Amino acid sequence: MEGISTLDPETAFLLSNKTTGNEWELFKENVRPMKRGRNVSVLNEALKSQTDNHLKKSLIEERRRLITAIDEYKGDDPLKTWIECIKWVQESFPTGGDCSGLVVIYEQCVRTFWNSEQYKEDRRYLKVWLEYAENCADAEVIYKFLQSNGIGQSHSAYYISYGLYLESKNKLKTANEIFNLGMERKAQPIEKMEASFRKFFTRSMRRPQAPVEEPEDSHLPHRSFGTVLTTGEARRQLKQKTDLANKKLKIDRCPSTISIYKDTNESAAPSHQPEILKNDKKVFSLGTRSERNKENSAIPAKWTSTKIPQRPVSRAVPAASACIQVFVDEECAESAKATKDEKSSLKQLRRVDGAELKKESELLKANPLRNFPAHSLPR
Repeated sequence: MEGISTLDPETAFLLSNKTTGNEWELFKENVRPMKRGRNVSVLNEALKSQTDNHLKKSLIEERRRLITAIDEYKGDDPLKTWIECIKWVQESFPTGGDCSGLVVIYEQCVRTFWNSEQYKEDRRYLKVWLEYAENCADAEVIYKFLQSNGIGQSHSAYYISYGLYLESKNKLKTANEIFNLGMERKAQPIEKMEASFRKFFTRSMRRPQAPVEEPEDSHLPHRSFGTVLTTGEARRQLKQKTDLANKKLKIDRCPSTISIYKDTNESAAPSHQPEILKNDKKVFSLGTRSERNKENSAIPAKWTSTKIPQRPVSRAVPAASACIQVFVDEECAESAKATKDEKSSLKQLRRVDGAELKKESELLKANPLRNFPAHSLPR
């Protein structure tokens, strides 16, 4: 017993004869990491659905129940039910993927409250936006959308996440501007904002500086024997050699003497006029206006002698239709369309599973704001 009490946790687990718990070892390379960590017991139960179809169906039914609870919520904090559903999907579908429906749930959540003043500065709502951005191909459009609509602008998490994304795209100048903007606005917590900026500044200083190319208009001699030419010098010398070669080629092609023709009969007066003008001094006349427009002076007459043959066709009298164009306000139409799309997408999450849900997830990853109204998009 003393030997067993000193065993490491892994050996003690193997000796416990538990029927579950080894799913983590079988599928750990497919599990997506989470910042808050995962519950191992819940994780093992969720991973069992990889091989158990009955458990997988029960997970899909539970997801539908949570989405139905979102529709039926009547309290003062509707975002709470969305966050509970998102957390449950993250725990129950640890491998992620398009079949989990997480990207669609993210999009539905942020589109439901984007115009709500209640959640403009809610940290939970901003966190959902940032997690949605991590799952999209072009996250910069999401950060610009948040900035143009004033969502989460008082939280340092927005500026830190935006700055790190720009740094990963090697846009250091824009990232520096975003960090400075967050410190100017005193984004909270300001200590975290300043610490992230210091780390970013240190990383940017360690990056190798790009070589500055010498301008082409500089003609100062910089070369000495045995040195390596810079890009500007090599280009300038190549240009000079090319110009000299072109000048030499032009000189070689040009003949040494050019023979000029001279008329030896100087007695003959030069004349370039045609013979008809020499003999007849009368100036040609274009005629009067009526003579020039004689083709337009014909008197019109009736064309009754000729008829075009036609086939006898019975003409149906069209029914009277209203042609009045009704004015529709664009903002109201877009709001109604957004509400309709929102309900249809929620129904899609409840009913559709598989290929159609995967297709919708792929479309949202490529264009995360595809279902938003046009007036809400950044200019």
